[in-house]
Amino acid sequence: MSVVPDASVDGAPVAVPEDVLLSVRNLVKEFPVRGGVFSRTVARVQAVTDVSFDVMPNETLGLVGESGCGKSTTGRLILRLLDPTSGSIWFDGRDLAALGAGDLREVRQRLQIVFQDPYASLNPRKTVESAIGESLKVHRDMSSKDAGARVRELLQLVGLSPEHASRYPHEFSGGQRQRVGIARALALEPVIIVLDEPVSALDVSIQAGVVNLLEELQDRLGLAYIFIAHDLSVVRHISDRVAVMYLGKIVETGKTAELFEKRHHPYTRALFSAVPSLTPGKRKLRMVLEGETPSPLDPPTGCAFHPRCPRAEKGKCDKETPPLEELTRGSGHEVACFFPET
Repeated sequence: MSVVPDASVDGAPVAVPEDVLLSVRNLVKEFPVRGGVFSRTVARVQAVTDVSFDVMPNETLGLVGESGCGKSTTGRLILRLLDPTSGSIWFDGRDLAALGAGDLREVRQRLQIVFQDPYASLNPRKTVESAIGESLKVHRDMSSKDAGARVRELLQLVGLSPEHASRYPHEFSGGQRQRVGIARALALEPVIIVLDEPVSALDVSIQAGVVNLLEELQDRLGLAYIFIAHDLSVVRHISDRVAVMYLGKIVETGKTAELFEKRHHPYTRALFSAVPSLTPGKRKLRMVLEGETPSPLDPPTGCAFHPRCPRAEKGKCDKETPPLEELTRGSGHEVACFFPET
């Protein structure tokens, strides 16, 4: 057990188990809204609020929730593509949120991302060899010849032909472009990859092949994934644990099999009830929520879900914020609700 300072909790030390690969603590991200003649900050969008979770080696953590809940923002904060407002991101004994540009450049070799849109994430003016090989030249000081050889190895690793190295992104299908994106993420031999809805832009017939590839690479290379998605059937297939987000906060987290079998937070129950049944003739009872998702510009007081929650109690849920706590000690299944389903 190693102890690291958590500046978000009044400087008090927090224990991070040595077997934890990545530890996110009290992560917050606010975006300023500017207006007026002098572009002053007139409001703040609370995109991520007090998010905490751990990622273990060779584990896949699924991050789910409806659009706009803060999933992708959380992934970008972890890689410092966005700077957090507060909180800490502990990796390899260091707080990524506090690192300068030089130290961050070194750490980023071990943290990579695969974006949702495989076409937008690739430079249309660069060949595949140039797109993948650039990081090898910058971070590994490889010659063009050695980088080219490594690129061809990576293309074979993701199920493409070495001859594809000389092609441009527009010459590939969507599934092939995403495989190129995966190869680029693997170039510097990372230990964690953030997968930001990596199959949502692909045809259903192609999705399975990419998901199977990700699982094969994980087993072969010992990778850990943070799998951001809204397709719960894919999340159920690939994830070891699942964290459910609502309006910038994690409301429930637990092992995948347990979470899909029994949901305790009212929002999780509603979200999972929208998944179609795959059993012929069997109809699922759909839980329809009333009202609209509150604006992150003006989030509700107390529990963020209380305006739409069928179990909310006035004077409690609208006044106090429920902590994310284990239902049963040692179970690992955490719920942020005063009145969870049992």
